[in-house]
Amino acid sequence: MRISYSKGHFLFLVVLTGIVSGLGAIALYLLIDMTNAFFVGSLGNLTLPTPAGEPEMFSFSFSGIRIPYYILPAIGGLLSGYIVYTFAPEAEGHGTDAVIKAFHRERGVIRARVPFVKALATAFTIGTGGSAGREGPIAQIGAGFGSVLSTFFDLSDRERRILLISGVAGGIGAIFRSPLGGALFAVEVLYRRDTETEGLIYAFLSSIISYTVFVGFLYSMRHSMPTSIFATPSFALTGFEEVPFFALTGLLSAIVGIVYIKTFYSVHNIFKNLKMKSWMKPVAGGLLTGAIIYLIPPAMGMSYGYVQLAIDGKLTVIMALSLLFGKILATSFTVGSGGSGGVFAPSIVIGSMVGALTGFLAQSILPDCSLPIGAFVLVGMGAFISAIAKTPIASIIMVLEMSGGYELLPAIMTASAISYLLSGNYSIYSEQVDTRADSPAHRREMIKDVLENLTVREAMSSENLITVSPNNSVDDVLQLIQLTGHLGFPVVDEGKLIGVITLSDINRVSDEMKKNIKVEDIMTRNPLAVKPDENLEKALKLLIAKDIGRLMVVDDAGRLLGIITRSDIMKAHAKELTRLGL
Repeated sequence: MRISYSKGHFLFLVVLTGIVSGLGAIALYLLIDMTNAFFVGSLGNLTLPTPAGEPEMFSFSFSGIRIPYYILPAIGGLLSGYIVYTFAPEAEGHGTDAVIKAFHRERGVIRARVPFVKALATAFTIGTGGSAGREGPIAQIGAGFGSVLSTFFDLSDRERRILLISGVAGGIGAIFRSPLGGALFAVEVLYRRDTETEGLIYAFLSSIISYTVFVGFLYSMRHSMPTSIFATPSFALTGFEEVPFFALTGLLSAIVGIVYIKTFYSVHNIFKNLKMKSWMKPVAGGLLTGAIIYLIPPAMGMSYGYVQLAIDGKLTVIMALSLLFGKILATSFTVGSGGSGGVFAPSIVIGSMVGALTGFLAQSILPDCSLPIGAFVLVGMGAFISAIAKTPIASIIMVLEMSGGYELLPAIMTASAISYLLSGNYSIYSEQVDTRADSPAHRREMIKDVLENLTVREAMSSENLITVSPNNSVDDVLQLIQLTGHLGFPVVDEGKLIGVITLSDINRVSDEMKKNIKVEDIMTRNPLAVKPDENLEKALKLLIAKDIGRLMVVDDAGRLLGIITRSDIMKAHAKELTRLGL
């Protein structure tokens, strides 16, 4: 039996989801840092640059053991693939799509083992240099905790979905140190053109709690921890000459975003159809990733350190261009093959390089350009994420929170709006639906909303209405049934509805009596009826509650105006959806 929870109890579960999501973010952060220090730092003997807000927390030293760094992603693919396909196959890939699918099509249900499998598999993928990020995994981890809590407390599907959103918001808000952006991302990422507004307040609450847990823990370990991932100088928008380049950044972000999406899913489909064991596919993907990072080492891992270098103006045009295309290929091979990792962090890097290249162009054309390359890096970051993730508001806010570059808000808004619009329906998240009307999660309420706005008058049948008189014989009605194929008729006296007679009523009369008994003797009196101005929602509920196929439609004086059936209601509903473009 389902327990009824008050709003206070449910808010407690949202708070608990935020706390657990924060702890999950801590565990994922430490696992990735630890495996990266072990594999890349020690076995690979490679030191990668890190962003200002994410200093390395672990170090290992094995002087006698060395493995070429470009082989490490294949090792990570082996470990990740074995763990995922042995214990939780749904944890493969970038994770966010699995969460979106769970919300729309699986009642928000995620198996309890998924968060743990996802965390460990992701640590091996990213920690060995695979080109992936933490967004998808932490989204699946946070959502998984929310789903597990919902199952434990036997919550309704609606409540489970809200806790799923809360878990995503908490995980994203913590790991990216973006509490507002994380909450907005959780409600935006489910749709291409809509927002899950019902979960927004709960997402805010979970995200800020998770963020507090995460930042508090990191501060306790280092006694000093920047609140944002990237360190940025103060930028000032002083003129209009850069505005065309912000628009150009949006245009290029849309184009490169579409290339990224097409490349990613082309690789994904190739690996999906590859005739080999599922757990071996990430190994093959890791080998291809290794080939890319052999040629372009900055494409290794999350590459956040190179974004920091770009912000600081320390990347060349060649480095930015090579990292842009290298990151697209490396991410497609790492995650598209089934490796466990997100696509958000690579998107940050790719977008940053798009922005950097636009910045180089602006400075070459405008000798007096007042904005450094770093400003364009942040603009490109926001615009690119808006294009590929279809989360324009969250993307803008997250970039600002991750960098602290709030002075660039107008520039990022301009580029993001352009990239979002120009990229059309292309999205890196294939499980997104356009609007709530397209989501199975909202199908019942969308039907209800549409029917509430349609009247019985708009759907009823009034033409060729066949009625019988109370003075007709039962035999007359039987002949009418045989002639028309109808199983029942309204009984009308002087224009007013007084009853209904059906075949089942007639079958209760013996054959020899059918010519002598009148309709008024066996008809059902005071039949169920609705008024023409009542809505279809009420009419449908009445049909279902009484398990009947039709209702009479009468005016205030009781005069029969028509008949409405379940089929009439469904036709009116479909017609209205078409009119609304849903």
